[in-house]
Amino acid sequence: MQIIRHVLRTFVSICLLLSVLAFASPLASAQKYLFYVGTYTQDTKSKGIYAYRYDAVSKQITSLGLAAETTNPSFLAISPNGRFLYAVNEVPNYKGPNSGGVSAFSIDKASGKLIFLNEVPSRGADPCYITVDKTGKYVLVANYTGGSLAVFPVLEDGKLGEASDFVQHTGHGANPQRQEGPHAHSIDLSPDNRFAFVDDLGLDALLTYKFDSHTGKLTALNGVVTKFDPGAGPRHFALHPSGKFAYVIAEMQMTVTALTANLEDGTFKQLQTISTVPPDFKGRNDDAEVAVDPSGRYLYASNRGHDSIIWFAIDPGKGTLSPLGYTAAMIKEPRSFEIDPSGTLLFAENQKSDNIVVYRMDEKNGSLTPTGQTLDVSSPVCVKFVQVP
Repeated sequence: MQIIRHVLRTFVSICLLLSVLAFASPLASAQKYLFYVGTYTQDTKSKGIYAYRYDAVSKQITSLGLAAETTNPSFLAISPNGRFLYAVNEVPNYKGPNSGGVSAFSIDKASGKLIFLNEVPSRGADPCYITVDKTGKYVLVANYTGGSLAVFPVLEDGKLGEASDFVQHTGHGANPQRQEGPHAHSIDLSPDNRFAFVDDLGLDALLTYKFDSHTGKLTALNGVVTKFDPGAGPRHFALHPSGKFAYVIAEMQMTVTALTANLEDGTFKQLQTISTVPPDFKGRNDDAEVAVDPSGRYLYASNRGHDSIIWFAIDPGKGTLSPLGYTAAMIKEPRSFEIDPSGTLLFAENQKSDNIVVYRMDEKNGSLTPTGQTLDVSSPVCVKFVQVP
């Protein structure tokens, strides 16, 4: 009997250990990431896209060097399955006039290297923003100088096919130097994949398109256009985690506009427009990035010229913003920033100081404090994370 009881106890112990490991492994693996840095390569020391390993628990960052050599991969997007990375090649004349490029890569999660798959014309000059739809079947691109949008099907091997749709914006804004024509600056999808939201800096507008994930087609919705002040220059869009509010940063006006969001019909209504710089600031400034932290309590926006990141408190009921503070520590032309998957660190990409500065986000008040970690990257623009085993 003692032998039987011992065997049973051993068996139960093994089962418990296996069950703990079964639950622990996914949790442990969920904290491991690669992240990729998109850069400008023309007239800089950069060669393309750079890779790092990141442990979200220990906050350890390890450089893996150049992941792929490619021209001006300014903005990146990761496929939902984490297998592929897509980059715009922000140039005016890829294989012909008035077009940039879009590059596809497969991700080697063991080494962090990117394996080039193919490249297609973006159908408009200087593509500056890219996103992958929620099904992973389509890549959507905004062409800045071209003032247009393009959609590309993702083939089974991750390569990009010929464009399934193309939309050319028309018109101009109030500023003849910067808004002589349309300048599509970003394209983002609603959580249910039904709508595409496009900021056009040249038209002072946020346009809503119906997106068909079966055909890869964009359809403009009649009358569904959110207009901003003349000369505002809307650049990037951020949706609140609740889906009730959205925020648009205006590059030229140096403001963030808070909006109510109706995700049933893709419409927005303006609530508030608030400055991203102090009232007494008189210098040159171009706003750049905007993001809401995962808790939905704080909004961050970057200033190029004032060289700072401002954070706001978000009213949970109204969606309106109240400024809380700025950080200017170690920042020079923060073209973009990315909040890490744990929601505790902010990575600021400083184009003019050739580095990425990592800040700790205070959950109590949203403030940013330098962690002491600075990554040397020439002309960084964009950071994107992908989970690894």
